[in-house]
Amino acid sequence: MRNKKFNIFLSGLILVLVGWMMKGTFTQPGIDDLKGEFTEVAHYRNENNTGPIQYVFTVTVKDTLWSEMETYGNFKPHHKGGNTKVYFFLKGTAVPNQLSPGKINFEPSYNGACIALYEKSAMGNTSLTKYPFKAPSL
Repeated sequence: MRNKKFNIFLSGLILVLVGWMMKGTFTQPGIDDLKGEFTEVAHYRNENNTGPIQYVFTVTVKDTLWSEMETYGNFKPHHKGGNTKVYFFLKGTAVPNQLSPGKINFEPSYNGACIALYEKSAMGNTSLTKYPFKAPSL
């Protein structure tokens, strides 16, 4: 009788722990929880699976929430040894929908509308550059 009560208690405890872990698994924060109304316009991933993998995204935002932009970039995929870039544009401005690999990822005519660039390097270092195409002040 005592062994049966212990087994029922242990089964209940295991069910509670499994339920708690499932709740934690399915209620993780994500891109949809961020402020700023992020909308992905275009993305590029190179076909080379033997070398560094490059991801490039263009995203529109409602406002210049710099910390939210960095968090958004951290949610984007990244591979060890690869490079991830996210270009941010304000909603209502011209946004490129064709992206290409390399240092220049879209036509230079869109440079003036870009408000930020998030980049995660091959070593895993992240940076958020505000107005990356603006000429430096003297």
